[in-house]
Formats: sequence, structure tokens, C-alpha cells
Amino acid sequence: MSDITLDIVELLLTAQIYNKYPEMDVSDLPKDIRKYYWSKDQKTVPKPIKVTVTDIEKMFHTEDIGSKLRSLPFIKIDEMEFSAKITALEVGAEWFQKKDDKRERISQNPALAFYFEKKKTHGADYNSARSKVRPKEVDREWIESLIADIEKEDAGPDMLKLVQISAPEDIQQTMKEFVLTHEQEEETKKIVKAIQYRDYLKRIGLYDVGKILMVGPPGTGKTSLARAMSEHLSIPFVEVRLSMITDQYLGETAKNIDRVFALAKKLSPCILFIDEFDFVAKTRSSDEHAALKRAVNTLLKAIDNISLTNDGVLLLAATNHPKMLDSAAWRRFDEIMKFPLPDVDMRKRILDIVTTKIKGDFDTAEIAALTHGYSGSDLRMVIREGVLSALVTERTELTQKDMLNAVASFDERAVIKTNEYEE
Repeated sequence: MSDITLDIVELLLTAQIYNKYPEMDVSDLPKDIRKYYWSKDQKTVPKPIKVTVTDIEKMFHTEDIGSKLRSLPFIKIDEMEFSAKITALEVGAEWFQKKDDKRERISQNPALAFYFEKKKTHGADYNSARSKVRPKEVDREWIESLIADIEKEDAGPDMLKLVQISAPEDIQQTMKEFVLTHEQEEETKKIVKAIQYRDYLKRIGLYDVGKILMVGPPGTGKTSLARAMSEHLSIPFVEVRLSMITDQYLGETAKNIDRVFALAKKLSPCILFIDEFDFVAKTRSSDEHAALKRAVNTLLKAIDNISLTNDGVLLLAATNHPKMLDSAAWRRFDEIMKFPLPDVDMRKRILDIVTTKIKGDFDTAEIAALTHGYSGSDLRMVIREGVLSALVTERTELTQKDMLNAVASFDERAVIKTNEYEE
């Protein structure tokens, strides 16, 4: 029996179980089925799912569906409606269970696990299967549904121009790929628990949580970690750079700030990430524009008035210049997360992660020892330089010489950038 036939039967069984049981919701569908049948207008997969032959052809990149299913008496293809369905659920389920002899598909499909658990099938575990399927909030389709609603509002298009919105599934670098300090690990755990226990925090009246200032030199992973937290928590990532929302007409800047915070609340639960937070300090110390100062005051008030507990918005702000911030800015945050330059042990661990899929004979410990003062971003640039240099000579395996040359090349560029280069 081909995998394609099993794929098709799994789809038809899943659709029928989803349609049959009222307690089934969109998060009970495997991701590929959920994404295919998603309705942007209804923000869900509406019932009933009607599987057409065209659906099967598109989803599984196959043709001649009839010949693949002709031997299965529990499946009917309606030539008039050009649809396919299971005519005897129990018969189809029993057939599928025998073919899925290791229960791998059932264990990954909440709808099937739900049905087989009800039938007291050995090993079927609905809660376990459900935990393995990421919720609808990770999907780009979910975000696009929310954005479509916002676009219909009077100020919606203006709001959306000010930010970059990412769905969790869009984010490539996950938490597993980060080398964190002990302090960063502890702060991250607190954030996860605060979101998990948001209702409890609200019940006990603890509202001043979920506002974190990320402090450290460029390239130490502030933005990347904020994005990875979005993927880990399965919530949208809303990024704004304060310098970008300063309108050419200064009177619009305060409105822009209000629009950003209003948008974050509409996308709740989400992460609102404010980059270049030192823009606040630069503006507050300037005597040039009273309108900009009013905008900064608007920003600080907006931070005061947003809450993870009440609004479902985790506020993360990043700065490379903490000394520029005054006490009015600092006291808006309940936590400070420091991002120091990595020590030699962290540098080796970063290099090991970045080179996981790269073949060759090289010593990351030696490279780590030679790269004092490098950020995580710098180390990734070194690996990139080594890989590209090897490709120039048609090699896809790195040597230690490639790595050492890449470090030397990076050091030379760093000297030029710091104006220490002499003709």
C-alpha cells in the first residue's frame, strides 16, 4: 500500500471525524490540513470539510485518484460533485489502523487519536497527539485573517504601515539554536510562565509583568531572541523601530505610537518588540522639537498603559546604549535582560551550533580562543566568510585554514570600521 493512499485515507478520515464530533476544533487538525482548508473570513476551518478530488490532487501532488482508491470499498468518489468521502467510518478506521501498524500517524493526528481513544484502541492518546500539533496561532494564515480584519477599520491601514508582523512559523532561528547566559535562561522561563499563568496573574491583581528591556552591544542576539520567543510561545511578533515611526510631519509621531500600541492589542496575544529604544533618550535630551518630546511622553504613557496580564501583550524593548536612558525610561520595565558579549565557552558553543551542518576538519575551540570580543553575529559572519571562501575553490568542506583566514579577514574589516586603518 503506497504512502499516497494512506495520506488520502488519513485526510478523508480526519475530515469525517472533524465534521462528526462537535467538540472537535481547528487545533485538532494536522497543520497541513488546517492550512489548506483555512477560511480567512471565518478565522477557522469551517465545518463541514468537503474533500474534493481537486483538493487531493493539490495536497498530495498526485493524479488518477480513482485508480488509487478503487480497491477500497469504504471510499466513494462522487462523479457529479467530484468529491471523495468515507462511506463507512468504522470500516475505514479499522483498515487505516491496520496499515498504520506503528500508530505513528494516529499519534500525530489529534482527530484520529480522539476517535481511536473513544474506541479504546491501545496506544491512542488524544492529549498526547494534541500536544504535538502547534496551535493555529503559529500559522501565517491566522495572522493574515487578523490583518484582514484590521485593514477594514478606519485607521487600520495606517497602523499596519508602521510595523512588521511575523507569524511564528515564519521565524527560522528557534530557542534551541541559542546559547544563553544563566540569567537569560531564567528570565526566559519567567516569561513563558507569565504567559501560561496569565489568568492567574490577573486574578491576583499582578499587572506589572511582561515589560522587559533588553540591553547589550550590537550583534548579541536581542532581536533574534525576541523573535525566537515568538516562535517558542506560538504568538505573533510585532516589530517597530522608533526611528521609523517619526513622521515627516512631527505632529503625526504621537499618533503613530498610539496606533502601534492599539495594533498590538488587536493582535493579542503577541510580542511587541520596540527596537532602538535609545531613540527615547536622544529625543528627551534634544531641544529641537517639542513635538518629538510630546511623542516620547506618549510612548512612555503607552508603555504604562499596556499589560501582559490585561492585554496579552509581551513588551520587549532593545537598546545598544543603556547609559543614554534616564530614570523615566528605566522604571517602565519590570525586568532588565542583559546581553553581554559571549565568553570563550559561549563562543565555542555558538560556533558548534552554527557549524552543525557543515562538513570539514576544523577546531572550534581554537577559533573561540582567537575571537575575544566577538558577538554572536560576528561569529556567524566568520563562518559565512569561511564557507564562501571555500566555495570559490569548489569546496563544500571547511578546513581550519579556512576558519583562520576568515577570522583574519573579519579582524581586518573591524580595524577599518573603527577608523584605525592607515594607508
